[in-house]
Amino acid sequence: MGNVMGRMAWLVIGLMVTFWAGSAQAEPKAPPYWASIAADEARMRVGPSLDYPSNWVYRRRDLPVKVVQVLGNWRKIEDPDGTQGWMHVRLLSATETAVVSAVAADLRKGRGGDETLLYRAAQGVVGKVSDCSAGWCLFNVGGKQGYVQASSLWGAVR
Repeated sequence: MGNVMGRMAWLVIGLMVTFWAGSAQAEPKAPPYWASIAADEARMRVGPSLDYPSNWVYRRRDLPVKVVQVLGNWRKIEDPDGTQGWMHVRLLSATETAVVSAVAADLRKGRGGDETLLYRAAQGVVGKVSDCSAGWCLFNVGGKQGYVQASSLWGAVR
């Protein structure tokens, strides 16, 4: 009987260690860094806790935000208009996105103003960005993509 109890104790300890190791999260990036809103509705709060009131509700999945401060599971973010507040990390994604900040942005077949014009995106359009170099980024809006001047975008452009 004692041998069975000893094995059960080790099993419980093993499960606890496995649970603890599996629930540990990677350290967050050092701010500032880019993120995007991962939820259909995300509340920005005036402080880093559910005890603080919401000062803004975002209903725009993939909207880029800049993380400017990290406190536990809370991130102080800045939106494209410069508004800052706190959002829980589960409402954010590492997906690199940008929003058209210019009046319009031309999506071209390649990098350069002389490349074939494929689409035009209006101010406020949000898309995923990748392949940024030489002042141009590949900008994907719902499957329609082309190269856009990085200066026409606000978000994860380098």
